[in-house]
Amino acid sequence: MNLYSEHYVSPKSERFVSKIWCLDNSLGEDLIENKLVLPNGCFNLAIVRGNAIEVHTSKKKYEMNEGFYFCSQMTNKVLVNIGPQTKVTIIQLHAWTLSIFPQYDLSNFTDSILKIDASQLPLKISHKDSVETILKTINVYFEEIANLNPAPNTIEKVCEIIRLSEDEMAVSEIVKTLNSSQRLIQIKFKSATGLTIKKYIQILQFRKSIDQMIDTDTEKRSLTEIALYNKYFDQSHFIRKFKDVTKTTPKTFNPDSYFLSKKR
Repeated sequence: MNLYSEHYVSPKSERFVSKIWCLDNSLGEDLIENKLVLPNGCFNLAIVRGNAIEVHTSKKKYEMNEGFYFCSQMTNKVLVNIGPQTKVTIIQLHAWTLSIFPQYDLSNFTDSILKIDASQLPLKISHKDSVETILKTINVYFEEIANLNPAPNTIEKVCEIIRLSEDEMAVSEIVKTLNSSQRLIQIKFKSATGLTIKKYIQILQFRKSIDQMIDTDTEKRSLTEIALYNKYFDQSHFIRKFKDVTKTTPKTFNPDSYFLSKKR
């Protein structure tokens, strides 16, 4: 049994859902301690089945027993302890996905987890559903959402500009591309994601750096090369930002302690 696994939605649903990932200790008799998760610019809907999972964010400790939980954008590493006979299925939503539901204001919601009732979900899933069933439900729901929203909204456009840009872009340049008010877009982005545009860029920048550090398929790059490639000022700037998120240095970073995305 693999403790960590990833499952992928349909191409059409992938516009809104990055993937589904599972932490499976359902057959285990022991607590799995001190596993770590890094910020990635996504929201997570966590479905806990069995005993409980304990999550430490930069703000507080959460004891998550059986049920549904909405996890905000994380800006620092998160420590996870998975109880025996516990399985957590996590639906990873892109940063812009919740912006299609304008009733949600997430301006002040980061590094936090909120327990929710199944009736509050816009789609019908049970905490007892298999990953396969959840995948089918997700695909049906978000393919319909894609059909109803064929054109990207402002938040999705901002994220797409950032994702596709090969050069570092200032927030003013992004806004200029959209021919809109900088203040208005900043307010909309913060309300939809809980992050400033600048912070979102920094999180993506950091994750790209991590991917390059642990990539075994390419020639190993020096820290200076990684720093410059990802638009850090220099190696010292990269190390300082790395320590802000992980509380360790790149040289002492141990990828085996983390749940990191698999290559598809």
